[in-house]
Amino acid sequence: MKTVTLPGGEQVPMLGQGTWMMGERPDRRAEEMAALELGADLGMTLIDTAEMYGDGAAEELIGEALGHRRDDLFLVSKAYPHHASRSALPRACEASLARLGTDRLDLYLLHWRGSVPLEETVEAMQALKQAGKIRHWGVSNLHTDDMEELVEAGGAACATDQILYNLTRRRPEQALMPWLARHQIPVMAYSPVEQGRLIDHPQLAVTASRMGASPAQVALAWAMRSGDVIAIPKAGSPAHVRDNRAAADLVIPDDELAALDAAFPVPAQPVPLEML
Repeated sequence: MKTVTLPGGEQVPMLGQGTWMMGERPDRRAEEMAALELGADLGMTLIDTAEMYGDGAAEELIGEALGHRRDDLFLVSKAYPHHASRSALPRACEASLARLGTDRLDLYLLHWRGSVPLEETVEAMQALKQAGKIRHWGVSNLHTDDMEELVEAGGAACATDQILYNLTRRRPEQALMPWLARHQIPVMAYSPVEQGRLIDHPQLAVTASRMGASPAQVALAWAMRSGDVIAIPKAGSPAHVRDNRAAADLVIPDDELAALDAAFPVPAQPVPLEML
């Protein structure tokens, strides 16, 4: 598995597993657990979740499916903005730890920006790190201005910005991704296949056919093409996991990248950062 280097030097898998909308249906639980375990077997050991996902159901699913191999994993969870204060964040973290069945998170993220001052959130994250509850902390859905404010508030230790990024969501390339690259903060891309909607695009189908790959594999490989983006697609079945895993080894030729750029151009005008 290819890796991305976090600030400080730790390497994590370039391709991980997302869990949005997992753990919410009993009839799918066994298959979802099998998918998570297979993904970990195939090197996709970075597992992303959040307290918001099914009101903790996704975290509970991960704990049940992968708790026996905790030391092999890089666990990521996210806190609600209203839990990002000095008093509330420790309680939210402990609740996530309990659902996951672990004593620490490898990475804890602010899910999106709310009313709590970033300086207070940074202090709360650093306190959790000092207490051994989390190993790294970062943010999600923060744009360039927010990131600059975060650093000014003492947040230079931010390990990642998790954002909506795929072929149809290229707005981060305008300013945010260059800013993150200058500060050596890797991107974590959620919904890298636009929740499956990308696979029906004609140009993606043509490129995939020429490369002998699936459209989803091409979309994932495109998201990871720079070498400093971590993609976290969700896969609810073992077959879907295997399809995703092959994308980590796929290299898109320059002429095909150019065709994709023409079909999915970066917006010409600055626009707000999108989120789902």
